[in-house]
Amino acid sequence: MFFDGVANFNGVGIGAVLISRLGQHYPSSVKIRFPYTKNIAEYEACILEIRMVVDMNIKELLVIGDSDMLKHQVQGEWTTKNVKILLYMYYPRDLRKKFTKIEFNQIPRIQNEFVDALATLSSMISR
Repeated sequence: MFFDGVANFNGVGIGAVLISRLGQHYPSSVKIRFPYTKNIAEYEACILEIRMVVDMNIKELLVIGDSDMLKHQVQGEWTTKNVKILLYMYYPRDLRKKFTKIEFNQIPRIQNEFVDALATLSSMISR
């Protein structure tokens, strides 16, 4: 699963794509109508996709995004004093309990182009 969140002058958008073991792609993107920061948009994208995977009853998941901060916070290696991010940080940790195996990896932004494009396009929706 790849995810990304975007906060720019157009607004906030999130994008994600789930790729099955057989190579089937399940993209999703959402326009967020609240003034979120990029970090919160990243969490929203990650949480949206993990919840979708939980609903599909998938038990093993590789979560890939370009946010090093999110990866380390969800794994419990880093924390935050920002009260706006605290709930976002704990929710994916709780969702981890629904899997037999879940791993979080960080990749360079350039390798996350597809979901970045989904998130950017959804941020541009005007309605």
